Amino acid sequence: MKEYTVKILGTKQLTHDVRQFRLEKPEGYSYEPGQATGVSVNKEGWKDEERPFTFTGLPDDDHLEFIIKIYPSHEGVTRKIGDLKKGDEFIIREPWGAINYDGEGVFIAGGAGITPFIAILRHLEKEGELEDNKLIFANNTGKDIILKDEFSEMLKEDNFINILAEEDSDDFYNGFVDKGFLKEHVDDFDKMFYVCGPPPMMKSVLSDLSDLDVRDDQIVKEDL
Repeated sequence: MKEYTVKILGTKQLTHDVRQFRLEKPEGYSYEPGQATGVSVNKEGWKDEERPFTFTGLPDDDHLEFIIKIYPSHEGVTRKIGDLKKGDEFIIREPWGAINYDGEGVFIAGGAGITPFIAILRHLEKEGELEDNKLIFANNTGKDIILKDEFSEMLKEDNFINILAEEDSDDFYNGFVDKGFLKEHVDDFDKMFYVCGPPPMMKSVLSDLSDLDVRDDQIVKEDL
């Protein structure tokens, strides 16, 4: 598979453990909203440590963008990525991915599982096709919510629903995305459902959707 070395143009801290990276865009490089690529750090000893990350910018931007959750307590790639700065380099590969937009529906994301949906929702907004798509975003605490202000502005109030597992808040729901929560906040189970998050959450949500008579062909998901 072809590899491209791209320089970091800039970084921005989005939450306490999530960073945005703006990168050079190779000439002719293209992808679809929702796709990912294999990424490694262009430093000795790290070039073969490839991990998947989703493009979060728009395909027609003049740069590439990743939003990456950093795990500083782990001895691994994301800790190394957390040390990178402007001028350092990534190695990226060709785009791939099974998550794509297939019609108006409900996006259900857990934590960093939001990343495949960022470019999709941004693209829909740019094209004036956001319509009545809804985002249900599950996190542990309020400080974990990625791009909260952008999603609040992008989506109607009733179409951006946050639920926190480890924090009680007057501003957000508390608990988990379970069958009861879905029945309370989804008014049409004949729409499309887009699901991405930690495997335990995905298994639970997919089971609940099945119990609510959502068909497999209505679901777009990251492979478990």
